Amino acid sequence: MSVVNPNVRFTYEDYQSLSESMEKRYELLDGDLMMVPAPTTMHQRASRNLEFLLIQFVRHHKLGEVFDAPVDVVLGEGKNREIVQPDLIFVSHERKGIVTKKEIRGAPDLIVEILSPGTEERDRGYKKALYARYGVREYWIVNPDEQVIEVYVPQAQGFHLAEAYRSPSRRISAMLPTFEIELDEVFQAR
Repeated sequence: MSVVNPNVRFTYEDYQSLSESMEKRYELLDGDLMMVPAPTTMHQRASRNLEFLLIQFVRHHKLGEVFDAPVDVVLGEGKNREIVQPDLIFVSHERKGIVTKKEIRGAPDLIVEILSPGTEERDRGYKKALYARYGVREYWIVNPDEQVIEVYVPQAQGFHLAEAYRSPSRRISAMLPTFEIELDEVFQAR
């Protein structure tokens, strides 16, 4: 990710005024407008496959709704609002009030970020701390290169790595305890 203009502190209002016809994707993190790079094919494969599996599970059990990028998730209030576009998002029925016609306003139950070379440092650092601070219940970091899914759960000092799952792991979520998949289904071409 690269900062669009490091000399300017952007606000939520500035972000909202960006043209929808712009071909680039952006996130607003700590006042920095960040351009999100185009994902790799490995990233997109993992995203598509995991989204398909999550949607099947969530619909079957009538748990809520799954969203994929690009959709804005607004965290914080006033001048401290930050806007992210996670790769995958799950919002339970209990939190459905945060879903508006335009964006998600508040912490989803689950956020999934799929690593790309240009996003790994921010996904593991700033965004992980941001998601913990605003009450995301579970955070997954998916590494397509190593074919690993790291599951983070909240603790008093932020997120704690509950487990790093590799093939042939099946159960990967404390929040969705009956969600079982073969990790090969996430990383392999279908």
